[in-house]
Amino acid sequence: MSTRDNLPKADGNEENKTKILDVNLENENLEAIKSEDSDEIATQNTEHSENEESKTSVNPQITDAIEEESESETSSATTEGTLDTHNTAQENVPTPDEVISENNTTPSVDENNAPTTAQKEESKSKTTAGEDQIQDQMNEAVAEHSEDESTIERHNIEKKDYHAMNKEELVKELRELVKNEKIQAIREHVEEIKSEFNEKFNEEVEQKKEEFLADGGDIIDFYYSTPIKKEFNSVYFDYKEKRNSYYQNLKKDLQENLKRRLELIDELKGLLNVDENINTTYNHFKSIQERWRNAGPIPRDKYNTVWNTYHHHTENFYDFLHLNREFRDLDFKHNLEQKLKIIERATELAQETDVNRAFRELQLLHKMWKEDLGPVGKEYREPIWEKFSALTKQIHENRQRYFKDQDKIYEQNLEVKREIIAKIIEVSQDHPKNHNGWQQKIKEIEDLRDQFFKAGKVPSSLNEQTWSEFKTAVRDFNRNKNAFYKGLKKDQFDNLNKKMELIQIAEDNKDSDDFTAITPLMKKIQSDWKKIGHVPRKDSDRIWKRFKDACNFYFDRLHAERNEANKEELVSLEKKQEHIEALKKLELSGDTEADLKTIKENIATWKTLGRVPYKKKNIEADYNKILDGFFQQLNLGRKETELIKYENKLNTLSGQSDDRALRNEQSFIRKKIDEVNGEIRQLENNLQFFKHAKDDNPMVRDVRKNIEKHKESLDVWKAKLNKIKQL
Repeated sequence: MSTRDNLPKADGNEENKTKILDVNLENENLEAIKSEDSDEIATQNTEHSENEESKTSVNPQITDAIEEESESETSSATTEGTLDTHNTAQENVPTPDEVISENNTTPSVDENNAPTTAQKEESKSKTTAGEDQIQDQMNEAVAEHSEDESTIERHNIEKKDYHAMNKEELVKELRELVKNEKIQAIREHVEEIKSEFNEKFNEEVEQKKEEFLADGGDIIDFYYSTPIKKEFNSVYFDYKEKRNSYYQNLKKDLQENLKRRLELIDELKGLLNVDENINTTYNHFKSIQERWRNAGPIPRDKYNTVWNTYHHHTENFYDFLHLNREFRDLDFKHNLEQKLKIIERATELAQETDVNRAFRELQLLHKMWKEDLGPVGKEYREPIWEKFSALTKQIHENRQRYFKDQDKIYEQNLEVKREIIAKIIEVSQDHPKNHNGWQQKIKEIEDLRDQFFKAGKVPSSLNEQTWSEFKTAVRDFNRNKNAFYKGLKKDQFDNLNKKMELIQIAEDNKDSDDFTAITPLMKKIQSDWKKIGHVPRKDSDRIWKRFKDACNFYFDRLHAERNEANKEELVSLEKKQEHIEALKKLELSGDTEADLKTIKENIATWKTLGRVPYKKKNIEADYNKILDGFFQQLNLGRKETELIKYENKLNTLSGQSDDRALRNEQSFIRKKIDEVNGEIRQLENNLQFFKHAKDDNPMVRDVRKNIEKHKESLDVWKAKLNKIKQL
């Protein structure tokens, strides 16, 4: 007995075909099967060809896997390799109450209540139609599975609760599947992951869009992406590349296998016309059978036609063997034994609690019935096929009951999700008045959102509606939240303006020597600062530093005034006083270049003498006054003189402990530049009133002279600004 005598167990794995089912093949069992429909068999005058055992309607055009891949971008994934009768057959297959078995005997009934012949025919027609539909669906499933047997491995890959996963978990799961599993076995998993990821990401996009528009953004400028989205796209692209490559190779192999099988059919047909020893012909037939078994899968849309043709010519060959019944009967007996084993296994599957596993193995049994086994004796053909068909129908009905039970669970999940949506709506109707209150509401919504995703699946017909209601409820909450924070930003901007006013007061008074009057003012603005609310986060640190620096600068001066002067500063003061006395005695030589060099050397010496006590800072003014006297004696331009003096001032400012003085000086110069520019523009505008006056007009001359004076001043201020920038 070959390995084809072995059948799979209920786990649906091919390797379980190796477990042999012991079946009692005593004559009484065979006779019992024969007797189930002996009356009908006796009245038949026509032969039942073996292809009736596997009646099928060939699918018109099955889109190949590569075309399906391109469609999967815009449509939901079609179940691959498994017959899903949950949504199709459930409505069309008659229920057990509607089905009247032809083989069941009816108890004695009152003739008045007995069904008429027409009623019997109608009932029989309904039963036959329902069974035919189940068988057609089974044939389609077997054809799909036979095209690529490895797809059955998808049933051994765990389908996790993708609905409950976040985006990061979904990407991780997708990466693991693409890396570790066969690409043709994970399509359902990948498409579910893709659907869940897109739903979650699109929800996030909508939320970000609402926030963007609430902040005053233009919809045409909105764009949103995240690293996790880019990572998902990359992994999904890898999946599509691998899948396309696999199915391109598969398509080529299927066509080659189809050609090989058609050649074998032609070879089988030729056996009927061969004039040779019957033993030789029979061995040739066995060779064809073996090569047929190893010919490989073919396109699913050709599957039933090719196999029916093969069975037809196989049966013709057995009819041809009627001259040598020994060979034929031996094969018939072997096929009958194996088909009885299949029936026994189907009987066990009808009691299997895992209906999905039972259904998958039933597909394998149908495949073995069609592909691995030939015909049986005519007296057994219809009884065993009807027995197998009845068990198929029973397993199918078990599966339908399972789906109905699943629908009840989905209905319960639907109620849970509707309750969660109602809670979200309830939370959305409460509008807190402060930031902390909204943060608490945001946390509540996030918790409800997590509960929604963990609540499980809902009926597919209501999935889109439920998802839409959920998104609408969350979107309404987000709109209210965004409206609050938009108003909060306005308040923060007002607070920013108030604090900027306090900063201006602090900076205007930080250099004041009137400690008695200014100290209470500085303390008051510090108190007012604390009473003002939050400002925009991006401005918070910056304005606090400005305010703190101005206040610290003032109070450092105050403390310095109250404390004794530093000894080093006193020494520096003494040195600078001596330097001033020596400078007063200096006489210039009259040589401008030499005198300018002497003055600059004197300035350099002054820089090395160090700082003086704050209250003695006027010594700098005394020193600059003496320098002014020297510069007046030199034959220098105004601009050059101003810049030499300004360098001395910058040296003094840069020697301070912080850069506040330099920053203030830079701000002052910029302000002066703006003022001078404004005065020049005003004077030039005034000239427009005298555009018809002569050039020697006194007023015109005065205005033009004034403009030139301001331009010279502007050049000096700009030069000073450049020197500050060079520090």
